[in-house]
Amino acid sequence: MDLENIDTEKWMVLATEYGLKIIGAIVIWIVGAWIIKKILKATRKVMTTSNYDESLQKFLINLLSWGLKILLIITLLGTLGVPTTSFAAIIAAAGLAVGLALQGSLGNFAGGVLIMVFKPFKIGDLIEAQGEMGVVKHIEIFTTKLTGLSNKEIIIPNGALSNGNIINYTTEGVRRVDLTFGVGYDSDIKKTKEVLMDVLTSHPKVLKEPAPTVNVSALADSSINFAVRPWCNSEDYWAVYFGITENVKEALDNAGIDIPYPHHVEIRKQG
Repeated sequence: MDLENIDTEKWMVLATEYGLKIIGAIVIWIVGAWIIKKILKATRKVMTTSNYDESLQKFLINLLSWGLKILLIITLLGTLGVPTTSFAAIIAAAGLAVGLALQGSLGNFAGGVLIMVFKPFKIGDLIEAQGEMGVVKHIEIFTTKLTGLSNKEIIIPNGALSNGNIINYTTEGVRRVDLTFGVGYDSDIKKTKEVLMDVLTSHPKVLKEPAPTVNVSALADSSINFAVRPWCNSEDYWAVYFGITENVKEALDNAGIDIPYPHHVEIRKQG
């Protein structure tokens, strides 16, 4: 028996078998990489057309890219004859472990996705949520950053933000300023309403439509309270709030209308 011929035949069989597998793996890699590129391009186009947030686009594209590449690698290993069942099980177990370890982060990620998809607010909006109020500065995957009214940075986790109540003061474009002023019981109601309405109509940032209103809201223990309701553009809210408050005090004083305040009576002990 010619051992040299046997070894040659054996190597030829092995080379043919594994050579075909390697060639097949190379072809699968090239075709798979091309398909992945096309899928990512199409997905990016759909997201751009649907006005998805840029940060969300990048994150989802990267996530999809890694998922498709892992699938391609598993397919290549199967083509080369490597058992992929246990490999897939290891990946699944690792994914489950990571998911359990990052429950909070995953909740914030899911919240970020919901915010970016449904867009309850956008950058530049004035919102109130989770007991905080501020202008939206950044919408990120895990957190949303606000600039508070005193110029402080507020960071809110997206999980809590997406599951709680959100008040968006910017969406409608205009806001109502709710103010209450009290005058003494000796004051003339009709005259007081005229003075308050004059203050509202003379302020340059108070809108004519919707029209401002002045109404008696309560007969309190020591005052007649008036609900003063001017409307303004969202960005003018604080200018109107503080301006009207100051102007009302001056106007009531000029009209001789009393603004009641607590009177403390000091009782001295005789003896």
